[in-house]
Amino acid sequence: MRKPADPVAMPPQAQPTPVAARIEGRRPEPGLYLVATPIGAARDITLRALDVLNGADMLAAEDTRVLRHLLEIHGIPLRGRRILAYHDHNADRQRPAVMAALGRGESVAYTSDAGTPLVADPGYRLALDAAQAGARVHALPGASAVLAALSVSGLPSDRFVFVGFAPSAQGQRRRWIAGWSQIDATVIAYESPRRVRQLLTDLCDSDPNRMVVICRELTKKFEEVIRGSVSELLDRIPAEGLRGEVVVLFGRPEPRAADPDEIRAALAGALAQGSVKDAASAVANRLNLPRKEVYAMALQMTKEEG
Repeated sequence: MRKPADPVAMPPQAQPTPVAARIEGRRPEPGLYLVATPIGAARDITLRALDVLNGADMLAAEDTRVLRHLLEIHGIPLRGRRILAYHDHNADRQRPAVMAALGRGESVAYTSDAGTPLVADPGYRLALDAAQAGARVHALPGASAVLAALSVSGLPSDRFVFVGFAPSAQGQRRRWIAGWSQIDATVIAYESPRRVRQLLTDLCDSDPNRMVVICRELTKKFEEVIRGSVSELLDRIPAEGLRGEVVVLFGRPEPRAADPDEIRAALAGALAQGSVKDAASAVANRLNLPRKEVYAMALQMTKEEG
């Protein structure tokens, strides 16, 4: 067999020269652009986001200072444009100005403080009103603390649910936990870093062995991912809580042994509303039980009644 020739080194002058990404200056098509912005590292913004921020007729932001700083970092001039403040406290007052701009056929770029707008951030009503008025609503995907945390957590990602911010009052927080604790999916929540310990304490009363992942300061200098059971993490988190932005993820609940009478009672109600298959599926999901076993019980119940 012929020996392959040694690779020939490319002379220095022939080496490809890195080319800086060029931000386009053309005006975007009319419509509302929901622009995802970095949750930490400023370079996590997409090129398309920079294009739209550079060319949009109107800029709106949850915090004008944050967006102004981001534009300065990436060298995007305002060129006489002002940044309209649009947040939870002034949305009803500011929305007409945005809708008027859309009505004139202008392009409006909206950003929240960090991450993807509308994900536990302002903008839902604005996007809804724009769509109902016939304006195009464009999503510019990018950074998201929810998806970043899910990616690094090591928890199953085939099914997950985002439950927003944990309530600060203990009674409301416990009812909130009860609402998702039996969902057969990875659960993702936002929490104040100083209240993480209280959240785990409330969950520990009912499910101390549940797997938990705490993601702190994602994409930032002091990024940290803490993994363990609820009871283990309670021993590791200081009494004063944590620092920085926090995302908490909860693993799926362990299958529980349901009382046969409880299952039959649930099936009786479900069978009155639908087919055996639908009833078994609904009860299995609600009680976090194997569908095959619940389906067999549902069949047996229908035979007994027949």
